[in-house]
Amino acid sequence: MHILWDQETKDLVEETRAFLREEVPFDLLLKMDREEIRFAKDFIKAAARRGLLGLRFPEAYGGRGLPWTAEVAAIEEIGVLGTALGCNYVMPSIVGEALVAFGNEEQKQKYLKGILAADLFAAEALTEPRGGSDFFGVNCKAVRDGDHYVLTGQKRFIVGGEGADVFLVYARTDDEAPDHKAISTFLVERDERLKVEYIYGLMGTRGGGTARIFFDEVRVPAANLVGGLNQGATVFNRMMVPERLTSAAGALGLARAAMEVAARYSENREAFGRKIRKFQGVSFRVADSVTRLDAARALLYTAALKADSDQDPRRLVSEAKKFCTQAGWDTVNDAMQIMGGIGYTDVYPIERLMRDARLTLIWTGTNEVMNLLIQHEYFKQLLSKGPAGRDVEADALSSDEVGEKVFR
Repeated sequence: MHILWDQETKDLVEETRAFLREEVPFDLLLKMDREEIRFAKDFIKAAARRGLLGLRFPEAYGGRGLPWTAEVAAIEEIGVLGTALGCNYVMPSIVGEALVAFGNEEQKQKYLKGILAADLFAAEALTEPRGGSDFFGVNCKAVRDGDHYVLTGQKRFIVGGEGADVFLVYARTDDEAPDHKAISTFLVERDERLKVEYIYGLMGTRGGGTARIFFDEVRVPAANLVGGLNQGATVFNRMMVPERLTSAAGALGLARAAMEVAARYSENREAFGRKIRKFQGVSFRVADSVTRLDAARALLYTAALKADSDQDPRRLVSEAKKFCTQAGWDTVNDAMQIMGGIGYTDVYPIERLMRDARLTLIWTGTNEVMNLLIQHEYFKQLLSKGPAGRDVEADALSSDEVGEKVFR
């Protein structure tokens, strides 16, 4: 994708690679995978010292004011290390999005600056035991009590749940209103009534402190309401852009790493008197993977450009999340097949990357949910205009009437 990068982005990619070479200890990933380290604070602090957190955000708060197209390039490099460190790295960008878009100046000064300097560690608390991808199924409640809200309920699968200092939490604040007008967003600081009850044992993505957390009548200052009362749906819709673009970019880095390992192995490994890359069963898998990743990267950068514009990026962002994570998973599978039996051992990182890659098809909205969003946005556009661009008032027409007008 160098053809799409300006010099600033090229320099950023080299800077990020230098950071990884110089600041990430050789055994950090192994210790995280063994869960000897369950939250990589030193890694986040090192990225903050280099000014690599929240790249899109204003310089006044610790960012660099860069576009999405630059940030996804940096995230792909971080993604080479796998999903646990990748998620730790992008969490300031995800939580920071809510503060930049909806936070007031006091919140930005206290929380955004602190997060980008790694003086505070942040996590997003969205998923609930009965909710999953159903955001509007939120049961966690926040009840007003003077100048505070009292928060009760639980969240699960919270990456950083063990190590974060502050959580971006969605809670129900109106039991009578329709779901999309009943939820609010809060910044909740860790205290003795915010309890980590369980640390999940995960197939992959280990070392990220993924936890179930409980709110036992946690008192949250009303000043920590983000985006206005009952405006959680608006915040959530905005937050899905960074969640899904960062997932897509990280998946490409992971997959690229796996394929490079496998391709180099195929150059050195011999069978039947030939390098195994000379066999089409191997070389064609490499060709398929390279093409797949190039296509995914092109879609990712198109989505990033859309997100940088003043146009609604939801469809393209959903396409990028779906396509890039599926491409990543397929590529890691090809890499393991190229490696053969040794790829299934922990001698090489392929098996760890495979365990990591599987989660990318699930988190930040499953790829099935991405399909729902993509087709919804497509039909909304298709049925709102005729073939010559004329409005057809789709909502007021039956499906047969719409069909007649669209395809006449």
